[in-house]
Amino acid sequence: MRIGAHVRQDDHPIGAGEALGADIVQLFLTDPQKWNKLTPHPRTEQILASPIDVVVHSSYVINVASLNNRIRIPSRKSVTEQAKAAADIGAIGLVVHGGHVRDGEDAAEGFANWRKLFEREADKGGFAVPILIENTAGGDAAMARRFDDIARLWDEVGEFGAGFCLDTCHAWAGGEDLVGVVERVKAITGRIDLVHLNNSRDEFDSARDRHANLADGTIDAAVLAEIVRAADAPVILETPADGIADDLAYLRENT
Repeated sequence: MRIGAHVRQDDHPIGAGEALGADIVQLFLTDPQKWNKLTPHPRTEQILASPIDVVVHSSYVINVASLNNRIRIPSRKSVTEQAKAAADIGAIGLVVHGGHVRDGEDAAEGFANWRKLFEREADKGGFAVPILIENTAGGDAAMARRFDDIARLWDEVGEFGAGFCLDTCHAWAGGEDLVGVVERVKAITGRIDLVHLNNSRDEFDSARDRHANLADGTIDAAVLAEIVRAADAPVILETPADGIADDLAYLRENT
C-alpha cells in the first residue's frame, strides 16, 4: 500500500516526499488557479529516478462539463496538456474534478461534454496518463457530488477507461455515507484508483470543502482507516500541513 501526501513544494516534490517518508506524492504542475502555460518540470530527472511515485492534480480552473465555450474549450486543452506533462514526469495519473454546469442548465449536457472529451482524445490515441475523475463536495449542478450523478457520468465515460479518485471529505460534505463507501463506489465505477484521505472541518452534507487532519475532524478516524484498507489503492493526504506527519503515522499503525 502506497501512502503519501500532496506536497506544497511543487518545485521539489521528491525532497518533500523524502522528508515525510512518503511512498507517493501529489503535486501541481502549474498555478492551479490560472490558465498558465506549462513548462518542463525543473527536477524531471530526479522525479523519474526516485522510487517515490507521483500523481498530478490538474488545475482547479478546469471545468470540462461547462456549457460555456470560453471555459469548456480551454479546459479540454488543459486536460490533454497536463496529462502529457504528467506523463513526462512518470506520473501514475492526472486527477481532474468532476466539474459542474450552472444552475438552471441541463445536467445531461454536462455529462455529454465529459464523453466528448474522452471521445476526442480516443480518436488521437488516448490520454498520456489515466484521467482520475474526483468526486466533489458541493453544488446541486455538480457532475460528481452525489453518487447517482457519478453513475450518470460513468455511463458516459466508463467505456473509455476513466479512473476514479475518491475524496473522503468531499463525499462526507456532499452527503454520502462513508460506511461501505468503497463498495458503493466500485459498484458504480468498477474501480478506485486513488484515495484522497481527508477529514472534514464541517458536518455531514454541509457542501463545504474544508479539510481537517485525521484525528481532528467530524469524521471518525477509524472509518477513514477502514476506507484505506477496503480501497486497496494509493492514498494521498490533503490534510493541513502541520499534522500530515501524524496522519501518516496513524495510517501506518492502523491499516
